[in-house]
Amino acid sequence: MTIGVCRIELRLPENQSLKGKRQVIKSIITRLHNNYNVSVAEIDNQSLWQLATLGVTCVSNHRRHVDEILSNVVRFIIQNYPDVELLSSEIESFPAF
Repeated sequence: MTIGVCRIELRLPENQSLKGKRQVIKSIITRLHNNYNVSVAEIDNQSLWQLATLGVTCVSNHRRHVDEILSNVVRFIIQNYPDVELLSSEIESFPAF
């Protein structure tokens, strides 16, 4: 079993409030969960209205599959949220036991 972890840092340059940020982040989290069956949470920068850091995790029997899912998650954000700027993304996978 392999666990994959992805840290995604986003900038929301058009956003003007925490309420607006929450709407965008909630949309991203819901769509990622529905489309890729991954766990997603906002893990940093909660009080900043133009920055967000998401943590994404998944589990699979194969490392290649984990890397593919997490790469697709990053690509999905880039393609479906043109108003959101991807600052960085890091993918790491490791054996569970």
